[in-house]
Amino acid sequence: MIFEITDKSGRKINLSKEGRRHIRKKHPEVEEEEQIKETIENPDKITSYGFDKTIHYYYKFYKHRKQPSKYLLVIVKYLNNSGYVISSYFETYIK
Repeated sequence: MIFEITDKSGRKINLSKEGRRHIRKKHPEVEEEEQIKETIENPDKITSYGFDKTIHYYYKFYKHRKQPSKYLLVIVKYLNNSGYVISSYFETYIK
């Protein structure tokens, strides 16, 4: 495990080595694990969709990025009140 932190609602979320490998391979623009932690601990918005209530989308705006995609999205899957990061990448806007 890379890290385990607590989100705003008090649930534990972890980033596994496998999850970090996926992010580095598929989304190399997400370089810093600290940004992932910050997005989970202090998001600008958390959303979920009706088709899968176990998945939550954490967004945080990073205004100093030069690229137009300034919202870091961290996707968290919850099982038994604990979560794990399944992906993270930058988006242009909150969906």
